[in-house]
Amino acid sequence: MEYSRSMDKNNKIIIQQLTGLCALMHLLVDGICICCLYLMASQFSAAHIVGIFITYNVLAFMSQPFTGMWADRLERKHWMLLASVLLLTLAVLATSVVMSMEWQTFGMPVVAVLLGAGNSLFHVWGGKQIAVSTRNDIRALGAFVATGAFGLALGAVFCSWPLLYLFLLSLCLLAIARLHIGDSALSADSSEVVKSRFGATFVLVSVIALMVAVMMRSFVSESFSGGLPKNSEMVLLIGLVSMLGKMAGGWIAHWAGIVRMIVMILIVLVACFLFRNQGMVALFLGMFAVNCTMPVTLYLANVVLPGREGLAFGLLAAALIPGYLFAFVL
Repeated sequence: MEYSRSMDKNNKIIIQQLTGLCALMHLLVDGICICCLYLMASQFSAAHIVGIFITYNVLAFMSQPFTGMWADRLERKHWMLLASVLLLTLAVLATSVVMSMEWQTFGMPVVAVLLGAGNSLFHVWGGKQIAVSTRNDIRALGAFVATGAFGLALGAVFCSWPLLYLFLLSLCLLAIARLHIGDSALSADSSEVVKSRFGATFVLVSVIALMVAVMMRSFVSESFSGGLPKNSEMVLLIGLVSMLGKMAGGWIAHWAGIVRMIVMILIVLVACFLFRNQGMVALFLGMFAVNCTMPVTLYLANVVLPGREGLAFGLLAAALIPGYLFAFVL
């Protein structure tokens, strides 16, 4: 009995370490991507860089359903992490080459493709790792998805070559640390193929509904943040509030239950929307509240797609783009 308790405690510690590593790597990956793009934007014309931003975002997000399916089928998933780190390293090197030579016409799309592919591989790898190792713990899901927002803010505000190299070196070191965490000590069910308890029609309708919810969330979030000034301090504050909202959402749902949490969030969002012109407090509170729902949608997607957590993560990530585009157009 004592041995069993000791093993359970050790497993819990290892899972917490894994969650912390993946969350920190998420911050670094998104920081690396935005830093590379902003460094190029600082040197080249808007006509060149707009297409590169679009290429990166479409590839990074819209490819995740496909890389997610690969993550679900890949037996040795650490290869996906290594491939992501390699692609991001090549992207950093390509960025330095593009900015030092007259190769921007050819080189900038290469950087965008490398960044997008590396970003896509990392996100589905991390989403799959956290969901499986924690048995879909909504608090861990929130912790993992949260840090990317602050990584984007840090990379955008403090964009520089020293920061980029520091982020890349840190990512490499954390990836090595992740490889030293024994998979055998993680969830005993991590290698099992879980059959869905739901019919195909229910799964399809549920996934579509969750994707629509994600589109609406990205639209609402952009509506709140769009009303705020975009100076450096505000960008950092927006990233921080978004991160804290996603982290808090997992804990609130764990304590109060998903249904009660959604009801509370809807009440807060309606109030913030009605008073959005009364000051920044309503805008930040609305942004915090809408971000609280992110771990909930991911958790529910994993529930209806057991054993296909990579696909679940990828589908929801792809759904972000239409929502942002809709908010931008309006």
